[in-house]
Amino acid sequence: MKKSFIFLFAVLLLVMAGCSDKSAEGDSPATSADTGKDKEVKEIIIGVDDKFAPMGFRDDKNELVGFDIDMAKAAAEHMGAEAKFQPIDWKTKETELSSGRIDLIWNGYTITDERKEKVLFTKPYLDNNQVVVTLADSDIGKVEELDGKVVGLQALSSAGPALESHPIHEKLKTVTEFADNVLALTDLKTGRLDAVVLDEVVIDYYMTKEEGVFKKLDGSLAVEEYGIGVKKGNEELLENLQKALDTMNEDGTSADISTEWFGEDKLLR
Repeated sequence: MKKSFIFLFAVLLLVMAGCSDKSAEGDSPATSADTGKDKEVKEIIIGVDDKFAPMGFRDDKNELVGFDIDMAKAAAEHMGAEAKFQPIDWKTKETELSSGRIDLIWNGYTITDERKEKVLFTKPYLDNNQVVVTLADSDIGKVEELDGKVVGLQALSSAGPALESHPIHEKLKTVTEFADNVLALTDLKTGRLDAVVLDEVVIDYYMTKEEGVFKKLDGSLAVEEYGIGVKKGNEELLENLQKALDTMNEDGTSADISTEWFGEDKLLR
């Protein structure tokens, strides 16, 4: 009798344990299939220079806007992800990428052979030139007249190599580096600089916003192409991103964004 009671008690414990397991399963967090809601959206963290108008910059409401910002948002949506923007020190952009703190460098990022050794690049999506800018009333009329002058540029940008490749570099009085182009242009307006070397797409934007303040000297120090930087070894992200960009070119998304910011479709195909 005692043995039978023990056996029945053991069976009862097993049945209770089974019910407990089912109850625990029922209390577990609901899946997307259970609730009908989408699964958690993956974030793509994008490193930007938030003072690089019109590609990425702060508007009057301190919101991050720009051509590259809109392109990144659209591309992320095509990838089933969400773009999260991380302002970074442009001097440490490749370090930020290789460390994994950001997934992409996307903000007027010039493709160069040196950078190709550090990062993967998408196909180029926009042309650019490195140009020299002075104040509109400056006596300087061409690059050769920068002899003995003080020139500014953004530190560790492609403006540096562009200037160094020109013979005038050896004749300059000083080259001053700045954290961003806004600071360089501010020093130009206050007279601390004679000229600034920067991206043509950037100065074109400021010349429309501040008419009669700046002038571009004739010619280009360097012809460039913008691309999006991806961490070495992350070929899967590169492939998915390029597919999204190709789709945006085909369905007109890229053209619409370009027209909004530049007044025309400037995208490379």
